[in-house]
Amino acid sequence: MLDIGWVELSIIALITILVVGPKEIPRVLRTVTQIMRKVRGMASEFQSGIDELAREAELDDLKKDIEKTASRDFASELENTIDPTGEVTESVREIETSLKEDLDGDSATKNVAEAIQESAPQPPADEPEKPAAKTGEGA
Repeated sequence: MLDIGWVELSIIALITILVVGPKEIPRVLRTVTQIMRKVRGMASEFQSGIDELAREAELDDLKKDIEKTASRDFASELENTIDPTGEVTESVREIETSLKEDLDGDSATKNVAEAIQESAPQPPADEPEKPAAKTGEGA
């Protein structure tokens, strides 16, 4: 950390004994230890605060990305991708309107549907009708 070797530590110990005195060394060591604990606690508190700020910044970025994604109109983007000129949409609308007009105003279409149903083959009158096969029930 500070690259202090045994020589430096012995010099610090000698100066401490000369300045403080041998009787006061335990009290000084206790005080220094308490100060070091407080400094380490403050450093870890500072580090956790920095980590929390980093997490909040990441969460804010994620929140912005999610909000941006949620606000996008995927239906219009898909429509623009599939049909950028709008020709397909317009032709589908034209077909829909012409079919609605034909079905609403033309009774001939209804008559054709009825004629098709009447021309369907009928079972002979002397044979009884066969019951329809069960499809998927209880099988």
